[in-house]
Amino acid sequence: MPQKILFLKYEDLKIDPKKEVAKIALFLGKPFGNEEDLEIVLKKCSLERLKNLEVNKSGSIFTSVHNNAFFRKGVVGDWKNHMTPEMEAQLDKITKLKLQGSGLEL
Repeated sequence: MPQKILFLKYEDLKIDPKKEVAKIALFLGKPFGNEEDLEIVLKKCSLERLKNLEVNKSGSIFTSVHNNAFFRKGVVGDWKNHMTPEMEAQLDKITKLKLQGSGLEL
């Protein structure tokens, strides 16, 4: 059982990536020493940069699953374009069950 859990929300990451990445670093016990290091990490981990790496354009894990399948638009709420209402209800049910008592409020 983990001693600590960090809850992050994609929406918060989109609103203030600098704050959320700094929060991750602090949680890992490796806070940034300066603003420049934080900016470098943000740039190297940006969705656009990762999506455009050659390995993510042409590589694959299995012959039927290409790496570019792991990157979509990076837009809050885009899941609605990929899930039916039934899928959403099932995911909500499982999420509530699994996260019950965790302190995370959705």
